[in-house]
Amino acid sequence: MKKKMLSLSVSLALVAGILSACGGNNNAPAGNEGAANNGGNADKPVTINMFTASPEYTDAFNQYIAEYKKVKPNVTINLEIMQADYNTVLKSKIAAGSTPDVFQTTAGGDIDTFAEYSADLTNEPLAAAMTDAVKINMSSSDGKVLGLPVKGNLMSMVYNKKLLADAGITEVPKTTAQMNDAIAKLEAKGITPFANAYKEWWVWKHIFQNFVNAAAEDAGTTPKELVGKFIAGETTFKDHPVLQDNFFNFIDLTVEHGTDKPLERDSNAGVSDFASGKAAFMTGKGAWDEEAIKKISPDLEIGIVGYPVSDKPEQTQLITGADQALRINKDSAVVNETIAFFNWLYTSDYGKSWFSNVAKVIPPIKDAPLPDLEMPKQMEEILKTEKSGDLTVNYSLDTFHQKFGELMQAYIGGSKTKEQTIDEIQKAWIQFGSAQ
Repeated sequence: MKKKMLSLSVSLALVAGILSACGGNNNAPAGNEGAANNGGNADKPVTINMFTASPEYTDAFNQYIAEYKKVKPNVTINLEIMQADYNTVLKSKIAAGSTPDVFQTTAGGDIDTFAEYSADLTNEPLAAAMTDAVKINMSSSDGKVLGLPVKGNLMSMVYNKKLLADAGITEVPKTTAQMNDAIAKLEAKGITPFANAYKEWWVWKHIFQNFVNAAAEDAGTTPKELVGKFIAGETTFKDHPVLQDNFFNFIDLTVEHGTDKPLERDSNAGVSDFASGKAAFMTGKGAWDEEAIKKISPDLEIGIVGYPVSDKPEQTQLITGADQALRINKDSAVVNETIAFFNWLYTSDYGKSWFSNVAKVIPPIKDAPLPDLEMPKQMEEILKTEKSGDLTVNYSLDTFHQKFGELMQAYIGGSKTKEQTIDEIQKAWIQFGSAQ
């Protein structure tokens, strides 16, 4: 989840000019109509260069690459994966006219950011295979499907059932009052309430979106419309107590009642702290962590719950959707072969099983089984009676979210006051929030 997507607002304009002069990989056909059917010359050797920012799926990606080699022996897929400084390197590749045949970005607003480099997949079988909720996350503002979901997602607080039971907590907290009560009971038993990974900028957006959803409901609008107003400078935190007060109060609680040195704890450290029983709740994370947790503590009983954002239990919601996208370079010399590859992955029997059985993620496509993991199973059961929260992170660019995370790090580190942090967040939303 968790990619270093740095600011593109200035550099992409420059990149566009460079690409128009250099032509990128402009050996491709003028369009990709019918790519699903031709798949390129079956006998001609083809190399597809794939550049992604998901190291946690390295083995899974390599497995579907190996499987496709059986289907198309002439196709070689070179996989390059990095996480640190991924977006800086991606921009450098684009600026140098060496845009990868496949590259990764965040979904939502960044679909438009990279639209001019992305093949239109609207009429491809892979687009028809996507769930409706995921397809929205992959679509541009003019309705074109320009991305492929890396996976479906689930974001929530994760909790250790045994530790809550040991503290006498019989009801998982869904309100701010219940959360305060749970903290007191846990600490009375010598149990640290929260494992945080606040060294990562991206965990902050996963928490914050829950409060944005509640603020939108309180204001009688949608999360998308509310975020649009923040980006346009038409509203402020002061108009929304759940953001002005509740969000910061919650963060303060997690720091005061959390594991030591939160700004030094990265994603792996947060998972390790939680999995080894050092804390009852893990913040800022989601379903992608279950495999790592189980490798450390196979018998740990995991639970999931939304964030207690207010005194209204119904506002405590799981967040689902897709926030990471693969993009196919429309100017690639092998654009048709690349589209054919992903059409196979998203529509074949192997592809349908790959998401659940190999990657062990929530499938972003129809007619695919859920993985045999606790979090997706619990999600399916919970959503039978409760609403899923909106994936609000998709309505702002990651250029904003990274700045937001950095500001929150400064806040808990003590170099910025709450008022300074709020003021700079609002300015950042206007400056970095959208591609326009």
